Amino acid sequence: MHPVSRFLDRLQSGSPIVADGGTGILVSSAVSRLRCPEDANLRAPESVLALHLGFIRAGAELIETNSFGANRRKLRGLFLEDEVKRINEAAVKIAREAREVSGRDVFIAGAIGPLGDTGGSEEEGGAVFAEQAELLEGRGVDLFTVETFYDLEELLVAIAAVRSVSSLPIVALLTFDDDARTLAGVTAEEAAAQLSQQDVAAVGANHGGGPQAALRAIEQMGADGLPLVAMPNVGLASLAGQRIVFPHATPEYFAEFAAHAQELGARIIGGCCGTTPTEIAAIRRAVDERRRPTAPLVVRERELLVPSTPSQADTLLARKLGAGEFVVSVEIDPPRGANPDGMFEIAQTLQDSGHVDVVDVNDNPRARARMSGMMASVAIERNVGIETIPHLTPRDSSVAGLESMLLGAHAEGIRNVLAVTGDPPDAGDYPGASGVYEVDSIGLSKVITQMNRGEDFNGAEIDAPTSFFLGVAVNPAADDLGYELDRFEQKLEAGASFAMTQVLFDFEFLDSFLERLGRECPIPLLIGIFYVRSYQLALRLHNEVPGIVVPERVLARLQDAGPEAGAVGLELAKELLETSRERAAGVYLIPPFRQPLAALDVLG
Repeated sequence: MHPVSRFLDRLQSGSPIVADGGTGILVSSAVSRLRCPEDANLRAPESVLALHLGFIRAGAELIETNSFGANRRKLRGLFLEDEVKRINEAAVKIAREAREVSGRDVFIAGAIGPLGDTGGSEEEGGAVFAEQAELLEGRGVDLFTVETFYDLEELLVAIAAVRSVSSLPIVALLTFDDDARTLAGVTAEEAAAQLSQQDVAAVGANHGGGPQAALRAIEQMGADGLPLVAMPNVGLASLAGQRIVFPHATPEYFAEFAAHAQELGARIIGGCCGTTPTEIAAIRRAVDERRRPTAPLVVRERELLVPSTPSQADTLLARKLGAGEFVVSVEIDPPRGANPDGMFEIAQTLQDSGHVDVVDVNDNPRARARMSGMMASVAIERNVGIETIPHLTPRDSSVAGLESMLLGAHAEGIRNVLAVTGDPPDAGDYPGASGVYEVDSIGLSKVITQMNRGEDFNGAEIDAPTSFFLGVAVNPAADDLGYELDRFEQKLEAGASFAMTQVLFDFEFLDSFLERLGRECPIPLLIGIFYVRSYQLALRLHNEVPGIVVPERVLARLQDAGPEAGAVGLELAKELLETSRERAAGVYLIPPFRQPLAALDVLG
């Protein structure tokens, strides 16, 4: 039977097709100094071949060509425009060779991603998509995966362009957030309704925030009757220095994801960024065993992320930490728009409670555009009066821009600052965007310390020294504790005055960290406490959020509580708070999503 007919038959009957995982990220990790993952098709074809074979041996029946970003517009920006034909044709050649070497009759999908910018007309964009589709089909793909689109309109342009030059099946995939919406606010249900009017073989979700976000999306997309696809990231990415780090989702977690995906009707199940042959093998086992879900994995709430930080001079935070008084902060997000009233109301209620000393304010968390954390903090201190710890990331600004923002905030009275590296830019609002990162969080700490000495980053004198109270983030539960310790030592050398930990559910991690440090922490520590109200959310934090470890005993306690998990989560948060009073200088509380005032339940 012809591969196209066989693929279409499999979409309608039999077991789901198991797809491969995150080839692009793995290629970039395996081959140094690539201009893009697709560059490896010419410079290191043996590495791409090995990755394809790894996925096939793990049980993948569908592999994607290493061509996701190999369109003319993206390659032009990397000075690879003259290699468009060679890169795409080599991508198919390598995938076909992997099929032959493996001896397994796998499907080969030509991967086509978004253009990565807003330049050019719709007609020009269509021509770019059509060119790539022609090249991939000409070398022998069986179908197309038009994937990781954040914008439904661009996806529709891509589908029309591919269909203008090819009759091969098209699998159309969008990226959704945890609320099953695209960045433009289109719901998964609305997207499926529009895609059902197109000549596509299957629709679904890939990339995104992890397995649960993908399940939430396909749950909504199923009403239109098209075959469904779930190919999520392993979880939320984060940055450790210059490295992109994904969480350590267990194979069992991915097997459970596959069981849920099957139950929701998914006909293609695989992975995206961060997924390796280990996760694909787990999906394969779940499909072969026709596994049924054993726990509710799809959740209706979403987690908040990130720690926060403070500043110097005679701030309340500095005074209390200096006097050994316990400090309590609550983390809040700035608004997505220009109206600060809701943020003010939250801050006012927290201040009036008498239990909260400061609020820490995120800086574009998840790399999604919000009101500046610095400007939001200025507004809170001016209009409410409670002290703030604004986060500041070098992801979005040059060194000059960071200095400019710091000087302006200082003039408005901001003194506490938490220097954080920030979430990877490709997780955010602008697909294809890259971070500025002239410095990382260590470099930003040095910038702030030099400004406190009266100098800019280049050593030039400024008109007056600043007086920031500098905080840094630290993760005692990091997978690579040696690397984390080295960075923490550098942050101390850069002038950190206090630190805020990643969320902790077990103080044994802190004990191990301090033992490896070889001394008591030389600066005050604020412990991150996440008020978790469900077993499902705790499970997601452990498996999908980098740097967070939820011990088995905590997961079991929440799972055993069943419908009373919220009460157990409150007990856990209170226990961690009491332990922190004995072990640390303070805490910062991350309340349940969209319920910031629930932090007061922990403190009351």
